[in-house]
Amino acid sequence: MTNLNWGILGSGWIAQEMGEALQTVNGSIYGVYSANPAHAQRYAATYSVAHCYKSAEEMLADPNIDIIYIATPHNLHYQFIRQALLAGKHVFCEKSITVNASQLQECAALAAEKNLVICDGVTLFHMPLYKELKKRIASGAIGQVKMVQVNFGSCKEYDVNNRFFSKELAGGALLDIGVYAVSFARYFMGSKANVVLTTANYFETGVDETSGILLKNPDGEMAVISLTMRAKQPKRGVIAGEKGYIEINNYPRADKATITYTEDGCTETIEIGSTAKALQYEVEDMQDYVQNRTGQANFQYVCDVMDTLTAIRSQWGMVYPFE
Repeated sequence: MTNLNWGILGSGWIAQEMGEALQTVNGSIYGVYSANPAHAQRYAATYSVAHCYKSAEEMLADPNIDIIYIATPHNLHYQFIRQALLAGKHVFCEKSITVNASQLQECAALAAEKNLVICDGVTLFHMPLYKELKKRIASGAIGQVKMVQVNFGSCKEYDVNNRFFSKELAGGALLDIGVYAVSFARYFMGSKANVVLTTANYFETGVDETSGILLKNPDGEMAVISLTMRAKQPKRGVIAGEKGYIEINNYPRADKATITYTEDGCTETIEIGSTAKALQYEVEDMQDYVQNRTGQANFQYVCDVMDTLTAIRSQWGMVYPFE
């Protein structure tokens, strides 16, 4: 596989993890831009970046860049995705890829028009373990899937000025951590949910702090999701079928799962891939999507998840100021 030139937009902690991954997979990074020039210079020095740009527009105009990686706050994703696509660049954007379904639909149409690839940074879609579990379920290992249970709880420090609690920056549990839980549910359900029931409690800034979410699809498969931003929960997912169930702990970057076969109580442990290589798998998949146009199934999951996230917020009546 030919290495592609990546331009990094943003220099926060997740962009630093991506820098390490790109160094490992490709050996170097072509360019970086940050709103803080000193941060960009430091990033370039740390991750062997060839070019620092004075503006996002300058980076997007560079014909040598193939893929733009977006690691900005949620509220800026849509505008930078559009700008990158209009400049003829493929886009890998951190989650949540956009803040609502209409934004993503517009970007998807633009990408299709220009024959470009869009992908997002939900790690579980790229972990080798999940690809293997998908095959096991398709082969009937646990029978017909009936229920998915998944939770994610962070205990963010109380700080009304933190981006996690900022409505202006599209903060709240749903778009920060809930995207993982909804993605987990969608991945193991045979189709997108057409029934969404939910309720939430809100932080004093107006963003969602805790929520319960119930999903059901036309096949009768259900998912129960719980999210918290001020109370720690284990990152645990369960896929229950007629013949057994699968348990996955620390599921966003999991490399281990346990299958329990209910007829005889026997268990099987599956270990594939490495948690430490989660972003390397993202890089490898994205480059494969670009070079071989193999990412259609992944992007459909991304679109389905955004549809569900939007339906959830619609039920809450929670709108961000910039929408």
